[in-house]
Amino acid sequence: MQKKRVALYGGTFDPVHNGHMAIAAGVAELFALDEILFVPAYVAPHKRGAVVTPALHRYAMLALATQEESLFQLSTAEIEAPERPYTVDTLTRIRAELGEEARIFFVMGADSWMEIATWREWERVLAICNHIIVTRPGYKLSFDHVTSAVRERIVDLRDAQRDAVVRTVNENADPGIYLTDAVMIDISATAVRHAARQECSVELINLVPSPVAEYIKKYRLYRDTHETEFFNARNNPVSHHY
Repeated sequence: MQKKRVALYGGTFDPVHNGHMAIAAGVAELFALDEILFVPAYVAPHKRGAVVTPALHRYAMLALATQEESLFQLSTAEIEAPERPYTVDTLTRIRAELGEEARIFFVMGADSWMEIATWREWERVLAICNHIIVTRPGYKLSFDHVTSAVRERIVDLRDAQRDAVVRTVNENADPGIYLTDAVMIDISATAVRHAARQECSVELINLVPSPVAEYIKKYRLYRDTHETEFFNARNNPVSHHY
């Protein structure tokens, strides 16, 4: 019997936007996933110097954004354990909870991949489960920063169709690192916060699911935020944390 395929999609989600949703849907379709588990961070280590919206609001917006899609589920693993915010801890915990009957994939963006060697216990992170690296428009990936052993596990599935992707994954018994550019959308949370701050309702509704736009307006989120250069530089549609 084929194992259940579960992808973990982590990040600050401040807020969740249409780019996140398109990536989740695209990856689910391409890799024939049974579930996408969104894992909002309490406060990601690399964003400790930035002002992040309280976890309750970010979780509520994720709940609204995913409520119509049974494939999408939410995890409170990191919100409930703010003292252990690292990816290696989260993956280990969820790996234990799901058991061996599940095949786990971890979704990360191109920016995160380029910084993977700076993550805590990064080689262990890459060994715990499969990884899906979603490239962004015009982004060139490099592989010189990882070991030769890691490079041997990389499978380039850019431009590959669903049947070829599923067949490749099925034939690979070991955890693979899969590259895909199937979801070519580039929306940043910074743009969403800017639209909210400027009270641009039309722009906001084009960037986030409509229930999320209503939530942002109702609770007047992001009205008083002031983006720092550091925060802008580190923000990307599919970023996670170290």
